[in-house]
Formats: sequence, structure tokens, C-alpha cells
Amino acid sequence: MKKTVSTSVVILVTSIFLVVFNNITFYKNVLEVYPLNLQNSIFLFSLGVVLASVLTLLFSLVNSKYTLKPVIITALLTSAFLNYFMVTYNLVIDDDMIRNSIQTDTAEAFDLITTNMFLYLLFLGVLPSFVVYKLNIEHKSFKAEMLSKIKFFVSVLLIIVVVFFSLSKFYTSFFREHKPLRYYTNPTYFIYSIGKYISKTFDTQMVFKTIGNDAKQVSTDEKRKLVIMVVGEAARSDRMSLNGYKKDTNPLLKNEDVISFTAMYSCGTSTAHSVPCMFSMYDREEYSYKKGISTENVLDILAKTNKVDVFWRDNNSDSKGVALRVDYEDFKRKNCDGECRDMSMLVGLQKRIEKYPNKDVFIVLHQMGNHGPAYYKRYPKKFEKFTPICETNQLENCTQEEISNAYDNTIIYTDYFLTKTIDFLKKNQNEFETALFYMSDHGESLGEGGVYLHGMPYFIAPDAQKHIASFVWFGKGEMRKRVDFEKLRAKKGNSFSQDNLFHSILGLMEVQTKVYDTSKDIFK
Repeated sequence: MKKTVSTSVVILVTSIFLVVFNNITFYKNVLEVYPLNLQNSIFLFSLGVVLASVLTLLFSLVNSKYTLKPVIITALLTSAFLNYFMVTYNLVIDDDMIRNSIQTDTAEAFDLITTNMFLYLLFLGVLPSFVVYKLNIEHKSFKAEMLSKIKFFVSVLLIIVVVFFSLSKFYTSFFREHKPLRYYTNPTYFIYSIGKYISKTFDTQMVFKTIGNDAKQVSTDEKRKLVIMVVGEAARSDRMSLNGYKKDTNPLLKNEDVISFTAMYSCGTSTAHSVPCMFSMYDREEYSYKKGISTENVLDILAKTNKVDVFWRDNNSDSKGVALRVDYEDFKRKNCDGECRDMSMLVGLQKRIEKYPNKDVFIVLHQMGNHGPAYYKRYPKKFEKFTPICETNQLENCTQEEISNAYDNTIIYTDYFLTKTIDFLKKNQNEFETALFYMSDHGESLGEGGVYLHGMPYFIAPDAQKHIASFVWFGKGEMRKRVDFEKLRAKKGNSFSQDNLFHSILGLMEVQTKVYDTSKDIFK
């Protein structure tokens, strides 16, 4: 009788084979960032374990009597083919590369064929595929097979979790700061890119939803309004001395008459999720990426009144789709080659305000703020009040105190920037009713419980990633009286979230529309 082999063994051996022999380019690039030493060697080995585990999980999902062999053989042949091009040309096989390959004509395709390519295919693709083809793989009864699959899947998943949390400092910088390294994983990134290509190429037309078509501004203020909304980056509530933090991280703002909301929570734990969510009409439970990109937001409503000039100036990645239909300036890419300080966003802002002499003005300034893990880059040296600091983007090389000090210094610089923004508004008080509303997009983990940065799923994310810094400042005018500043101060400890922003902006700008909910307006 021909000897049989279990599906688990076939999947595991295939995954290890792919990691060891078809990820040469991946490890080559990783070694440039993590040179060999004892500490890095442990991390490099763990990368192999994680990658093999991920491949094992993928193969487990398609494990059946009729699919396992075809899928594994396809993976072996494809990864061998990709491996040749990645090693030879140091290529990243992303969705654009796939598109280029499909559109390549026959002559160009033949130019790429070499003897080495056939050798790669033969030894890393064809021969191992032939071995798999000849194997007599054991398949149990349906019930026994399902139970075996579940046990195997859970066991592999636990291995990944244990490795991640055991070396969380390494994986934090690896996934956040060295994202391009993942593009070299073979064939996992190719599988992802195929999905991305299909999604982009065959995406169905979404129906775009307009809201607030009945919007109108009924202003009661004597002067025009000038409101600046500052969207912060990764600022935690508990790192603001305004909220009782032991270090003096707000040496300037403490001298301004601001109301700091001590119980403000974010919609998500990443910029890509929180920023469009906070400006949308949807509460956190209702919001989704599709709804966000297919529905107008509060800035669109302000612009519809024809009485408010809306302007977004960005020193971060971008507006995440929020400012697609209003005046937008990519300040960072337009004005800076390297690090662009948030303070520079105030340059030329006066001229922008004077551009529309008969309208109220609503400006959004999107900060670089406390963007990690390279916190030490986010502020000029003169703001380095707390030492020692972490002077690298590889958090695994720093103590928690050094990381914490560097982060707190970014808060000090943000304090300076926000105070200068208030000074800018004060200079315009003769002509405008002025206000500054600051709200961070999300929080940040700084090593508590072995967790760093942000982006964890909301339901398991620590409070540090959701409990955000937020405050408001009003000039001495009608707007301050209209919101009843002292009564507002009494609510500073109330539980608020980014769900309140949409309605609070409409209320602040005195815009009436059916989608405005006065019960969610912080200033009512």
C-alpha cells in the first residue's frame, strides 16, 4: 500500500519551502534595515516563522480533496516565477506591475525570457510541484477533516500572536516605518496585489449621496466668522498637562482661555478611518469606508450655503477624501522636500482669508503632529525639553522612557503651534468672530502592555489609542456669548466623541439643515 501523508504536513512543508527558497529578495532587503546581530537574528528568524504561518493559514483555507494540490502547485510555480524577477531586477510585484504585465506585447515578453528563468522555474517550481503531484495525501471523513482543520488553524494563529507580542517593539517599527519591506514577501504580496488589481479594474460604480441640499446659513453674529479647525495627529488626552498630566506639556496653552474636553474619544484608531469618519454625518457604529467615500460631509454642506469659504491645508498624508470637493492645498508636498513643520502652515494664511471679503471662513489645518514612530523628527531641537529621547524610528532600540520623552516633546511643539494659531486669530478679531477647535484624529500607544503606535481594531484597542486630545478657544465676541462659554466650560468633562464634530461645526457656523442634530452639538 502506498504511504500517505497528512494535509497538515504537506501545507507546513510547502510553506517553509516557499519562505526559505522563494523569499531571497525579501530577506536581502530586510537585512539592509536589520543587520545581523544577536537581537536582530531572533527577529529575522521570527519573520520566517510568521511568514510561513501566514502561508499555512492561506493554504488551510483552500484545503480540500480537490483543491489542495492544484492550489499548492500553482503557488509553487507562480512564486518561482516571481522569485526570478524579484532577485534579478529587485522588483516589487504590485497591482501596477500586474497591469503592466498584462498589457505587455509578445515581443517584450520574449525579451524577458532567459535560461536563468527556466532554471528558477525548474528547481523551485516544476520539481517541487511534481513531488506534490505524486504525493498520496490522506483525506479523512468530513467531520474528522473539519475538526482537524480547525485545530490546525487555531494552533498556527496562536503561533503568530505569540511571536508578535513577544517581539512587539520590532514588529511596531517593521510594520509602520518599513512598510515597503512587506512588498517583497512572496507570494503573499502578489496575492494581495491580484485582489487589489481586480478591485480597481472591475469596481462597480457607486451611487454618490448628496446631503444638506436644504442648507442655509442664518447668521446672528455681528461680524463675519473665522473658524480654524486643527486636525491633530496621534495626540493622547492623558499627555496634555491641560488634562492633569504631570509633565508640563502645555506651557503656553495653559495661559490661554481654552476649554479642554477631557473625555473625548475617536471614531477609529487610524488616520485613514478617523478623519473621514469625524467629518461625516455617520456615527462610529454606522460609518464604513464605502459610506465615507460615497456621501458628502460637513465641509460640502458649508460650501453649499455659498456664504462660507472652506479651505483645507494639509501637512499630513492627505484629507482621506474629505476635501475632494472644496479648496484643498497639499502644503507638505508643495512647499517642503523633507520634514515640514506644522508652524509653516500659518504662512500666507492671512492672504488666503482676504481672498473672500464677503464670506465667513472655515479653515482646516491637518497637522503632522505626533506622527510616529520617529517622534524625534516632529519638532525642532529647541523644543526638546524632556530627555533622554528615542532618536531612531526603530522603537525596539529604545527604552519606554526614551519613547515617552520624545513623544511628550512633540506635544510641546504642538502646544506652540496651536498657541501661534490662536495669536493669528487674535490679530483678526477686529474683523471676525474667531474660534479655534482642535481635535486629534486618534491616540497613540507608547509601549503600555507591549503595544506601540496605533491602528488596532477598535474593539480591542487600548484606551490610549482612542482617548484623544481636544479643546476649543473663542475670541472675545458674539460667538463666545452665543455658545455660552462658561456653561460650555462646565461640560468639559462630559463624554464626547468625534460623532459630535459634524453637528458642532454646523451649529458653530449657524447652518440650518435637516441633517443637523442639535442634541449632538457640543456648543448647544
